[in-house]
Amino acid sequence: MTESIGSPLLWLGFTGFVLALLAIDLGVFHRKAHEVGVREALGWSMAWVSLAVLFGAGVFYMAGPERGMEFAAGYLIEKALAVDNIFVFLVIFSTFAVPLAYQHRVLFWGILGALVLRAVFILAGAALLQRFHWVLYLFGALLVATGLKLLVKRDAEPHPERNPLFRLLSRLVPSVPEFDGSRFFVVRNGRRLATPLLLVLLAVETSDVIFAVDSIPAIFAVTRDPFIVYTSNIFAILGLRSMYFLLAGVIERFAHLQVGLALVLVFVGVKMLVVDFYKIPIGISLAVIALLLGGSMLFSWRRTAEKAGEESVVGLQP
Repeated sequence: MTESIGSPLLWLGFTGFVLALLAIDLGVFHRKAHEVGVREALGWSMAWVSLAVLFGAGVFYMAGPERGMEFAAGYLIEKALAVDNIFVFLVIFSTFAVPLAYQHRVLFWGILGALVLRAVFILAGAALLQRFHWVLYLFGALLVATGLKLLVKRDAEPHPERNPLFRLLSRLVPSVPEFDGSRFFVVRNGRRLATPLLLVLLAVETSDVIFAVDSIPAIFAVTRDPFIVYTSNIFAILGLRSMYFLLAGVIERFAHLQVGLALVLVFVGVKMLVVDFYKIPIGISLAVIALLLGGSMLFSWRRTAEKAGEESVVGLQP
């Protein structure tokens, strides 16, 4: 097991820093529910990415180039896989007709819950890898299978309302049928009842658990340091809300990005499966991941532009 660069004090300090950022975010900048525009989303996206770059530079300087590239690869993987999260969030919000003004609040608390769940998953995964080396092959096979499934069924639409856990909770939690502002609970006739916004939050959380099953093993393929896995995950998640509001209107332009994501999962899965025979250098891994994701995004953008051009020509024909 690779020795972690994160001491207990560093873990606590980083988590405290993240919680402080979230408190400022919700308590100062988003105290009142409002629709998040593209300009605001772009500003927040740049801020979160800048923080991640600064942290990565710190890791590079303090722990060496290899750990710095491991952080960059982990962050890039998680950031790319977050695009699938964005698509599912769009489906969830449209399925339950969540007003735009309340979506940020749902994502804020959903991401706060994700921070806790990811920490638990990462520590458990690291402990399993340290004690049972064969789990590495299980993770690798899971990633390869997930990537191949994504390639075959990339056009399948998600149905979060069919999730068994969500359906169970929606039956067990007494609720009212209508929204009441941005509240998750209301009091009616002395009873505390959930609003549909709480059920939406549960759908967001359960979808994140499903995505964590893919993303966390994927990052363990490029680094075995739990602190690097945790911090790269968290920085990617912190920027997920702003990326959602930034890309929600143009996500259809990246229709072929799922192919790149699927190939990345297959690549990191194979990397795990062959690690005892050949360890692929982190520099090569980072380059392959960037090439697959960048290539699929560029191809998607060009295909969308070509399709728009063809439709405009057809529209001009008599």
